[in-house]
Amino acid sequence: MQNHQYVFLGGLHRSGTSLLAKTLAEHPQISGFKDTGAFEDEGQWLQSVYPQAKVYGGAGRFGFVKASFMDENSDLVSAENAQRLFDEWKPYWDMTQPVLLEKSPPNLVRGRFLQAMFPNSFFIMMLRHPISVSCATAKWSNTSMYSLMEHWLRCHEGFERDRKYLQNVIVIKYENFVVSPQKTLDLLFEFIGVDSVPISTQINSHANQNYFIKWRQMKHEQGWLKNIYCQAIENIFEKRVNRFGYSLKDLEQVHSY
Repeated sequence: MQNHQYVFLGGLHRSGTSLLAKTLAEHPQISGFKDTGAFEDEGQWLQSVYPQAKVYGGAGRFGFVKASFMDENSDLVSAENAQRLFDEWKPYWDMTQPVLLEKSPPNLVRGRFLQAMFPNSFFIMMLRHPISVSCATAKWSNTSMYSLMEHWLRCHEGFERDRKYLQNVIVIKYENFVVSPQKTLDLLFEFIGVDSVPISTQINSHANQNYFIKWRQMKHEQGWLKNIYCQAIENIFEKRVNRFGYSLKDLEQVHSY
């Protein structure tokens, strides 16, 4: 276990973590999971040490359950469990590579736990506009936009509380990644400590627009009651969302935080 550098990638479902993991794994010194047979090649499905997000409701729901937020005080933190976790993931990594990458959405709220299991590991957390994430997750979670917006905030606010305890962490915004993928990856390669390499994966820089259009249609084309509902969401959550550099009233606004 001590012969490798570990990188954990997290971010809510539909935040672009699968795309980012794929591009990072193109690097000749980074091994990620591929063709595992598990959903989105997520490490959470390929181990038996800690609960998967589905145990707590899955996409759009798991962040409402306190037990999802795991840290170094978890009863599961032990040398034996760390070795077991490594042994279960090992078959899916190319062990000749120095950097081993694992991606799962709930890593966003489990960084401290993973750091306790794999000391000196690196964490990449990905954020995407809450409107896009909520609209994209709705069909999976079967919950309301209000609930999905609250879930987005609960998870990211939880990460912010944990962030100061993580030794090596960087936050990437989906919107910056898709507009400037090579620049973003160069930043991540430097963070991880490997040389920059060009990527070949094609990136769609306009994916958010489909969800923004859907949101605007909800507001303006589905009747006055839906319009009031959407405006209420904007008014209730705007200030909390602003903290993360986004706006529900100006969807194109993306700032660092």
